[in-house]
Amino acid sequence: MADKVILLDFWPSPFGMRARIALAEKGIKYEYKEEDLRNKSPLLLQMNPIHKKIPVLVHNGKPICESLIQVQYIDEVWNDKAPLLPSDPYARAQARFWADYVDKKIYEVGSKIWRTKGEEQEAAKKEFVECFKVLEAELGDKHYFGGLNLGYVDVVLVPFYSWFHAYEQCGNFSIEAECPKIVAWAKRCMRKESVSKSLPDQEKVCGFALQMRKRFGIE
Repeated sequence: MADKVILLDFWPSPFGMRARIALAEKGIKYEYKEEDLRNKSPLLLQMNPIHKKIPVLVHNGKPICESLIQVQYIDEVWNDKAPLLPSDPYARAQARFWADYVDKKIYEVGSKIWRTKGEEQEAAKKEFVECFKVLEAELGDKHYFGGLNLGYVDVVLVPFYSWFHAYEQCGNFSIEAECPKIVAWAKRCMRKESVSKSLPDQEKVCGFALQMRKRFGIE
């Protein structure tokens, strides 16, 4: 019997994009179910009763929650394709460390850029650039964070590239001017079909962010 894979997601979510890229990298066909986060489906509430959040990966009726865990799960279950995590235990631990860094830093500080204004936004922009400079140092001269091949950290980080235009428009700054190596890396990732077809258009994401700013009364 073929695997039945469902992804409960919301299109601009960088967390959902991680699962989409990982599934595409492994060549896994899946059913995509778009969620209305203001009116969550019974399936979402059933599959993630603890956090009630997307994304949720449902594999043969069993839910896997939290995007970092989902990418690791996809890598372990469909292990006949090129691995996302390195086989060496130390290298694997390092990849998990940097994925955790991305998870704890990038979403929150990026959100502050489009959700705030004035001094708070300026502080968020400064921290955002600092975080990406740390990641540039870790990337070094490597093609990808995973070395010559797209790896776990790349899959975890590159979804935020779809939000770069929104951050720039809302924050009135250039990420490429501040962090050129990260933008060059992201463009390399985008040359992979698994990435380019999994990330929404930057203009569309920017429109969503501007709409949310209005809704929050930030303008």
